[in-house]
Amino acid sequence: MIVKGTHEFSVNIQQLWNYLMDPVVLAKITPGISQLEPLGDDKFKSISKIKIGPVKSSFTGNMAVINKQEPTSFTIQMEQLSKIGNAQVKVDMQLSEQGENSTLLAFDGKADLSGVIARTGQRVLSGVANVITKEVFSALEAHIAEEVVS
Repeated sequence: MIVKGTHEFSVNIQQLWNYLMDPVVLAKITPGISQLEPLGDDKFKSISKIKIGPVKSSFTGNMAVINKQEPTSFTIQMEQLSKIGNAQVKVDMQLSEQGENSTLLAFDGKADLSGVIARTGQRVLSGVANVITKEVFSALEAHIAEEVVS
């Protein structure tokens, strides 16, 4: 499954980079993540609960932030395991300044799925990926708004 898109945030490039590198913020904005535990060297143990249609399960796995080029690019690499299947995810992120307080985040990646989650069908999973992406960006927008008010 391919994941690709863009989203513009109303913060400068360094602020967006800092948010995206903060494990507390990442756990807060990622749907289903109940725990993101730092393991050192930009590696994390993750525990999440995901529901895809009628299928619901807990996933455990690892996430790493690799290929960091502060503040313009990085890659997220994840491996998630569950009773209903596994997911291997790799997403390249590019940040580019659009103005003094505006940054465009472009992402391009791939998720390889196995088990029941793979058999639910690419069309359903593509829709789920789009919904999750929108939820992440909405949650990050809300977090940024909270920071501005504080």
